[in-house]
Amino acid sequence: MRLPRRRLAAAIIVTAAALTALPALDAGPAAEASAAPARTAQPGAQEATRAATRTAFDPGDIISDDSFYNPYAMTADQVQHFLDDRACTPKDTSPCLADFRMAVPRTAASAERCAAIPARKNERASSIIVRIAQACTISPRVLLVLLQKEQSLLTTPSASGYQKATGYACPDTAGCDTRYFGFFNQVYRAAWQFREYTAHPTDWRYQVGANRIQYHPDATCGASTVRVVNQATANLYNYTPYQPDKQTVAHPTGPGDACSAYGNLNFSRLYNSWFGDPRAVRYPGLQLPCLVYAGGWGCTPLRPFGD
Repeated sequence: MRLPRRRLAAAIIVTAAALTALPALDAGPAAEASAAPARTAQPGAQEATRAATRTAFDPGDIISDDSFYNPYAMTADQVQHFLDDRACTPKDTSPCLADFRMAVPRTAASAERCAAIPARKNERASSIIVRIAQACTISPRVLLVLLQKEQSLLTTPSASGYQKATGYACPDTAGCDTRYFGFFNQVYRAAWQFREYTAHPTDWRYQVGANRIQYHPDATCGASTVRVVNQATANLYNYTPYQPDKQTVAHPTGPGDACSAYGNLNFSRLYNSWFGDPRAVRYPGLQLPCLVYAGGWGCTPLRPFGD
């Protein structure tokens, strides 16, 4: 059984990802857009920090398979509008994600995981996110939430944040593997990894059913049994292998204590604030076969698409 490599979750930025050996892609050039000034949210834009009616956090049912695996949840234009609406203040001279562009290398298809992705020059982040989502059959909403959860990339981007955008290959016990640096690399690898968990669920530590899940990398903080109800939730635990304890759930914005791990709680809260209940299903009572991912079964990845 492969065990995920872990990184300590923090209240604001959580970076934890399981690493599967893959041939490294070039990190790619830095953003081609010039540094952009701070962005102010457009009237009516709703941020993750706003007061909102939230669903209670259930550690065994964080997100539905339908919400996780719907690659058509947003178009590239919709993602661009969403990014334009975020209040963004860069930490350095990096552009906001709405203004970020880069050259994307051609990426070959990976059986059971992702379709081929053609090369493009000077491509917007919004287009990159959607092309990866469709190639790997992962919701672009999931990728947007992941970028914010891991590096606050939508609201306070930085050069380091773009290099480690989704926390892929950044274990708890060592530095990040620089072979996987770069915005495209990081988003693609995260989506690829989610498909790997789905295609081979029994190879990974957390699976649908009863799992003993720690509250923190420090084992002395304890653990409890969580009954994971679907593959999407198992994916999140394989990527960020901790659940929040009662203290953390009760105080989701902090202050935390020595045993607080906010990663999967932050994922749930961000998704809920931006897109509604992550556990929602579009077709209750009439679930299409392609949407039933429990146990790791799902759709064949989409065929390669053109430029």
